[in-house]
Amino acid sequence: MYGWFDCRLRVDLTTGSIQHESIGEQVLRDFIGGRGLNDWVLFQEVRADADPLAPENVICFAPGPLTGTAVPMNSRCEVSTIGPHSNILGDGNGGNKFPYRMKCSGLDQIVVTGRSERPVYLWIEDDCVELHDASPFWGLNTWETTDALKKVHGNDIGVVCIGQAGENLVRFASVIFDKYSSAARGAGAVMGSKNLKAIAVRGTKKVPAADEGELRMLAAEDRQYFRTNPFQKETVSRVGTHHGLGHWFPGWRNNAKYLSSEEIPQQIHTEAWARYQTGRTACHTCPSFCKDVYTIPDGPYAGETGSAMEYEGIHCLGINCGVEEPTPIMAMQNLADKYGMCVIPLGNNIAFAKDLFARGILSSADVDGLNLSWDNYEDQIELIHRVALRKGFGSILAEGEIGAARLIGRDSGDYNDQVKGTGRGHFPPGIFALAHATSTRGADHLRGRSWAFGENDGDLFHQLIEQGFIPADDVGKLLVSEEACALNDCLGRCKGSVNAWVNAIPLVWKYPLYKGLARVLTAATGISFDENELAAAGRRVYLLEMALNARRGVTRASDRLVQRPELRDTPEGEQQRRQHEAMLTEYYRRRGCDPVTGVPTRPALEALGLDEAADVLEAEPVRTWNGPPLWPLSDYPQGQIKA
Repeated sequence: MYGWFDCRLRVDLTTGSIQHESIGEQVLRDFIGGRGLNDWVLFQEVRADADPLAPENVICFAPGPLTGTAVPMNSRCEVSTIGPHSNILGDGNGGNKFPYRMKCSGLDQIVVTGRSERPVYLWIEDDCVELHDASPFWGLNTWETTDALKKVHGNDIGVVCIGQAGENLVRFASVIFDKYSSAARGAGAVMGSKNLKAIAVRGTKKVPAADEGELRMLAAEDRQYFRTNPFQKETVSRVGTHHGLGHWFPGWRNNAKYLSSEEIPQQIHTEAWARYQTGRTACHTCPSFCKDVYTIPDGPYAGETGSAMEYEGIHCLGINCGVEEPTPIMAMQNLADKYGMCVIPLGNNIAFAKDLFARGILSSADVDGLNLSWDNYEDQIELIHRVALRKGFGSILAEGEIGAARLIGRDSGDYNDQVKGTGRGHFPPGIFALAHATSTRGADHLRGRSWAFGENDGDLFHQLIEQGFIPADDVGKLLVSEEACALNDCLGRCKGSVNAWVNAIPLVWKYPLYKGLARVLTAATGISFDENELAAAGRRVYLLEMALNARRGVTRASDRLVQRPELRDTPEGEQQRRQHEAMLTEYYRRRGCDPVTGVPTRPALEALGLDEAADVLEAEPVRTWNGPPLWPLSDYPQGQIKA
C-alpha cells in the first residue's frame, strides 16, 4: 500500500494490551485519514451515553496520507474524542514534529481505550511499542515533560503530552505537541482521565508513494507558490496571525464590541510584536514560518522564551479580557502552553467571569478575593494558575463554558456566547452566525467559517465563485467550505495559520477545486481519486459528525443564534432569530438533514455509504443534549506545582 501503512495501533490502558491492526483499503479510501478515520472509530466504539471522562471514552490520534511525503505543510495530526467540556465531538489539530514522527513509525492512527491504574506514557520506536511508568513525570508541565522525555529517549523524537490542567481534568485541557502546538477541545482532560501522560515517538520509516516523480513535481509547484506569493511571503512569513489584529475585528471585553484596526492599541498591534521576536519557526515541511519565537522582556517571567504567540492568544487572553499590555499577554500564552490549555476557552471563561464581576453578578467573595477588574492582569494571571490547578473559583471556570455558567447560575449564561460548548462571539444572521451554529465541535472559525467568508484569499475566492466551484449564496459557501475543511483535516495538511483556501486544498490556486488534490492523492496512494470522490469524502465526514452528535442528543435547538439580553428581548432580536432559522432550514435541506430536527436523514447517509450510521440513529433512543455531565467539584483531582 502507498501513502498509508494500513496500520492502526490499538492500546487498551485497562489491560495493557497493545495491538497493530489493519484499517482496510475501503475505510481509508472513504475517510482518507486524520479526522475522518477518527470520526469513524468514535462513532463505532463510543456509547452514546458514555461520560467523556469515563474509561469508556476513546481518544484517537491520526495524521493523514500526505504526512511524511514531499507535499509541504503535511505535519498535522488530528486528535479526536468526546469533549468533556461539551459532551459532543471534541477534536483538535496539532503540528510541529510529532505527526511526522508518528507517520514515519508506520502508523496511520493510534486508538487509546480504557484507563490505567497508574500514570503511564506510550513509547513508540517504529514497530516497537511499550507502556512506561510516567510517575516521575506526573505533576510536570508540558515543557518539563517534553524535555524529560527527550532526556530519556533522545532529541530526535516527537512528544504529545498533557500538563497539570489535563491531570486535574480541566474540561477544556489541550494536548500539547512538542511544547508549542495545542490540539484543543478537551483531549487533554481525556488523557488525564486515562492516566496517560504522554506519547513519545521515533519514526525512521519512509512513507511510500505510488508515483514519487509526479508527487515531487506537484509538491514543488505547491511549495514554490508559498515561497513567492506576495501575501504569503510578505505577510504570513513575516507576521503570521498578527496580521489578524488589523483585519479580523477582535472582540473587546467579553465581546462588548469588535475593534477595528484603528481601535487596536498600538502596543499590541500587528507590528508591535516584532520588538519581542528573536526568530521565526515552522512546523515540519512548512515553507511559511508563520510562528514567532519571542522573549518576555520584563516582569515576573522576564527572560522566558515562547513560541507561536498567535492572534487568538492576544485576542482571547488579552483584548477580550481587557488586558492591553504585551508582557502579561506573552506570560499568559506561555502559561496556557505549559499547563496544557487552549487559549480560546480559557480566555472566553475569564472574559465571562470579568464581565460578571463588572456587572455585579459576581462579588469579590465569589471569586476568592481576586480583583477581576478589566485591566487587572496580575489577578488574571493568578486566576489562570487556579483554573489549571482547580483551586477555588478556578475550579468553577475549569468546568468549561457550559459548566461554569451552570454552576454560577443567576442568569449568567446570558453573557456567555457558547454554542455547543465553545464561544466565538455573537453576530447577526449570516455566515459567521450560521458557521458557529452548524460547527460539529462547537462554535468555531476552523470548521469552514473563514473559508466561506473568503477573508484571506483576495481575488482567488471571488474567482472560485465566478468559475462555479463555490456557490454565490451564504449557505452554499458554508456547505462547500465545511466539506473542504473536513477533507483538509483528513489529509494531514495545515489549513494555514492565516486561514486560506491555498493552504487547505493543495494547488487550488492552479487546479481548482479538488483537481490538484486528486492528482496529489493519486500520486501518493496509487488509488485513482477524482474530484467528485473527494467532494463526497468531505460531505461523508461532516455528515457522520452530525450523526455522532445527534446520537448524543444534539438537534436543531442546539444550533442557536447567540444573542445578548439587550437584543434578544426586542423585536429586532426576534426578527434576527427568524432570519437565522430560515438559513438553518435551508442549510439542513442542502446538507441532508431533517429540517425539523436537524438530524441527518437515512437517504443522505446511505448516499454516502453510511448505512450503518442510519441504522444506529434509528435503533437508539432519542436523547436530549444538555452539555456535559458535571461532577461534584470535590471529586476532581487538584493541585500540583505552579507553572
